[in-house]
Amino acid sequence: MTWKTSRGQRRRTVLAMVVIPAAAGLVACSGGGGPAATTTAAPGGASTTAAPGGSAPGTSGPAATTTPAAAEFPYQPLWPYHDSAEAAAWQRDAGSGHQPWHLDPAATAQSFTQHYLGFSSLDKIVKVATDGDQSRVSVGFDNPNGVPVVAAVVHLVRMGHGDTAPWEVVGTDDTTFQLTTPRYGGTVSSPVAVGGTITGVDESIRVRILRSDRDQPVGRSAPIPAGGTESSWSATVSVSDACPATLTIVAATGGHVADIERFTITGVRC
Repeated sequence: MTWKTSRGQRRRTVLAMVVIPAAAGLVACSGGGGPAATTTAAPGGASTTAAPGGSAPGTSGPAATTTPAAAEFPYQPLWPYHDSAEAAAWQRDAGSGHQPWHLDPAATAQSFTQHYLGFSSLDKIVKVATDGDQSRVSVGFDNPNGVPVVAAVVHLVRMGHGDTAPWEVVGTDDTTFQLTTPRYGGTVSSPVAVGGTITGVDESIRVRILRSDRDQPVGRSAPIPAGGTESSWSATVSVSDACPATLTIVAATGGHVADIERFTITGVRC
């Protein structure tokens, strides 16, 4: 299985973004494809629960006992926070019970998929795999025979330190549908060259470029016909009035048994 953007590409990007602090006492806390907070090393503890739907799904978490400092985050943050300072502000207030779904990777992935990406039909959490500060949530739907289908594996990382640090979407882990251009965490300008590979039959890929503070996409493509085994696909997408910002590029395909059957994302700056 390849990772997002592929795994190697995202890991190289993460390592390139890491700033190794000079101050003593900073602890590395990440895992999986790369670090989760200030530096570069191994995962801390975390738990996960099944995901309810809706824009404010609920689980409860422990109250914060310390005030976390905003930390350098060595991934491309996509949603729901723009940066570590925003996440730290929420964490300082975590004991109040405000939006407790931030402590649940499955609920965060589902809200991201249904509300930010707008894929309301992807209403099923198929699997949750959490390892320390890394979580991979398989989101999808039931096919007409009632069999769960995975549309994407959303990769999340705790943004901050400890069990009260909220989860942040940083990408997807991809297999048969990949978005490899532009480079994860890279800088783009309009028009944006977008592309990757896909395995499938009679696919119709639609690309949208999103900015988290806008209600509508800042760019979109016409349907892109594709098919075959690991076949290349590409498009050029104009972006209007969106820079400077962090952008989420999402490519989706479907039409066989559901409108949206698979999707893949990457994050860039413009």
